[in-house]
Amino acid sequence: MATAPVPTADQDAPPAALAPIIVKKITIQEAGHHGGAWKVAYADFVTAMMAFFLLLWLLGATTEDQRKGLADYFTPTLVKLKEQSAGSDGMLGGSSIVDADNYPNAAGQTGNQAITIPRSATGGAHKDGAPSAAEKAAQAEARRRAMKEMIERKLQEKERLRKLIRQVRVMRTPEGVRIDLVDDADFSMFALGTTVLVPEARELIGVIAETLGSGGPTNGAALIVRGHTDALKWKPGVKANNWSLSAGRAEATRQELMRQGLPELRFARIEGVADRELLVKDNPADPRNRRISVLILD
Repeated sequence: MATAPVPTADQDAPPAALAPIIVKKITIQEAGHHGGAWKVAYADFVTAMMAFFLLLWLLGATTEDQRKGLADYFTPTLVKLKEQSAGSDGMLGGSSIVDADNYPNAAGQTGNQAITIPRSATGGAHKDGAPSAAEKAAQAEARRRAMKEMIERKLQEKERLRKLIRQVRVMRTPEGVRIDLVDDADFSMFALGTTVLVPEARELIGVIAETLGSGGPTNGAALIVRGHTDALKWKPGVKANNWSLSAGRAEATRQELMRQGLPELRFARIEGVADRELLVKDNPADPRNRRISVLILD
């Protein structure tokens, strides 16, 4: 009789279950609380702001000509016409609003400048509101005429001073308007060889002080007082000389002008030039070379 096979333990047991697979994801976040990326962005922002404010400071500290020179320095050499300045691709095509244009208008630049450039008190167009050279000359000439007329009128009002009108000369110089008080054969402002003003000269200086006052045409401008002498030689043994005499007479005139009402701060300086600036060059001994000049600076 056959015997049935006996099953083993491995055959009777169910198959073992597989272990689960667990996947763990780790995310590394560099810009977390202690990251450094924001510091780089902040540094770029601060650098840009510093450059911006530096640009504003440079624009405010330079003139129009300097800015134009800087722009031309960085200009590409192959760019033509309106592209001859930095920023040629911008709204103004690389040009300043005060540059001469290339448009075919009959009036040229003058017609366009009147729109964008301030006008002076006399109506002329100019840059930055400053008067042109022609306007400055016209204003100076008007000031010279006004002073001359005022001095002559004041001298005419006083009978004893009318004869001194011929001693006063008012002229225009590159530095400003100059008033010359000139001696001649019949009149001398100072006692011979001294710094003492004669009475008529004191009255004449009083008229000049009134003209130079703050309410006059000089508008409080700074003054230079200059003394001149002729070329006559001093006697042997005299310690004085024309240099000290001219400087002393300039100082005496300044003191008299102050006594007549001009403030001390109006005087920029006094000068004594002896006989180095003769009025009558052909005759160094001519008494007209003795004079006091009061220069009103522009």
